[in-house]
Amino acid sequence: MSEVTSLASLSLYAQGQLVELPGFGEDQPFFARLRRPSIMGLTKSGKIPNALLSAATELFTGKQKKDDPVDLSEIVGVVEVICEAAFVEPTYQQLKDIGLELTDEQLMAVFNYSQRGIKALEPFRSKSEQHENTAELGAEV
Repeated sequence: MSEVTSLASLSLYAQGQLVELPGFGEDQPFFARLRRPSIMGLTKSGKIPNALLSAATELFTGKQKKDDPVDLSEIVGVVEVICEAAFVEPTYQQLKDIGLELTDEQLMAVFNYSQRGIKALEPFRSKSEQHENTAELGAEV
């Protein structure tokens, strides 16, 4: 029989999870502590502005409106809000302060993680592991 999740466990979850994101280069892994913010929670709290609500809805539902297409800049705006809420360590602002701009692949990995958790990053991890295995084979030759 299942038990109620303890507050101590929930407190650890709230601190975020160490996640490997796509690196900035082949030999430069990128690990960050991320949370999984809720698009609905960000919308309710006003962190997703009204101008971006249709983009947020499209991202949340995965459905596009044929009569009112969403501009890519609106989707990027929503992804940026999600990154602000998701990054614990380093913070998204700290990355921007040092002049670092996340790649498209990294932005989408953070978005996918925020919606589906660590399993959403498995395709990336498979590529990363394949690269490591190839590098190891090359070193053995």
